[in-house]
Amino acid sequence: MDQLRALRAFVRVVDEGSFAQAARVLDLAPAGVTRLVADLEQQLGARLLHRTTRKLSLTPTGEQYLERARAILGDLDEADALVRDQGRQPDGVLRISGPQPFMTLQLAPRLPLFHARWPGIVLEVDASLPLAVPDERADLTLLLSDPRGLDGDFVARRLARAEVLLCATPDYLRQLGRPTTPSELLRHRVLVPSTALSGSGWTLQRRGSTECFEIPGSLAERAPVTLRSASAAFLLEAARAGLGIATTLSFQVAEELRAGRLERVLPDWQLGHYTLHAAMSSRKFLPARTRVFVDFLLEQFGGEDRDPWL
Repeated sequence: MDQLRALRAFVRVVDEGSFAQAARVLDLAPAGVTRLVADLEQQLGARLLHRTTRKLSLTPTGEQYLERARAILGDLDEADALVRDQGRQPDGVLRISGPQPFMTLQLAPRLPLFHARWPGIVLEVDASLPLAVPDERADLTLLLSDPRGLDGDFVARRLARAEVLLCATPDYLRQLGRPTTPSELLRHRVLVPSTALSGSGWTLQRRGSTECFEIPGSLAERAPVTLRSASAAFLLEAARAGLGIATTLSFQVAEELRAGRLERVLPDWQLGHYTLHAAMSSRKFLPARTRVFVDFLLEQFGGEDRDPWL
């Protein structure tokens, strides 16, 4: 008996729910699939499946055996893929998910370089709202986590750190003054998403020091308000137009800060940070196209616990 072939037939029968459908997927005669599973049971000396005219179900022994069979076949498939990848240019479709601001501002401009290196890889990108866990439909998800870190059954490679900044246009700061202490923020139009104002407040910490400044309660009740929105992107655009001081992540305004179109406010004080990760759902063998893309991200963003945009 070809035990490997029988293992694949058994797993496929369970996955498809019938011998006939498994036979179609495996391109075998139904009688051949039935014989493979029967031979496997005979060799093991145990029944793996309950068979009725209406449905199939696993026996308790079959449930235990199925778990091990999947692991064996998975390891074998990974070993085969590893050998096939040796000496071959990575190709195929790579599905990526991530937060729209990062994907648009930081990833998209770097894709020509990636394509020049790996022209056989087709990227399928979903740039949507930030996710807390990997997208099950994607091969790789870019996640932004707060200092509490990530939690879940997946693998994540740190790519970079992105600080939360306060920024405004030079014209706004010339007209209303540049804050030198956190308390002076209360005299400015600070554009903070309304969802962020419902918490206990802000804590700013002076860099290289334990000195902190607390802004308790709702900032919206203590500072001049001319605009409210739950959209951080909308508020940032308003700040770019000169309306006030916005909170944002460093990678969203890095180019504007370098060009002088925006200025950092209170650069000696830290408001918080997020960590960018490349996350995958399994520790098992990764296709070459996924591995070279993760390596490319690490090369581009450093892979360290520091902000490459500042």
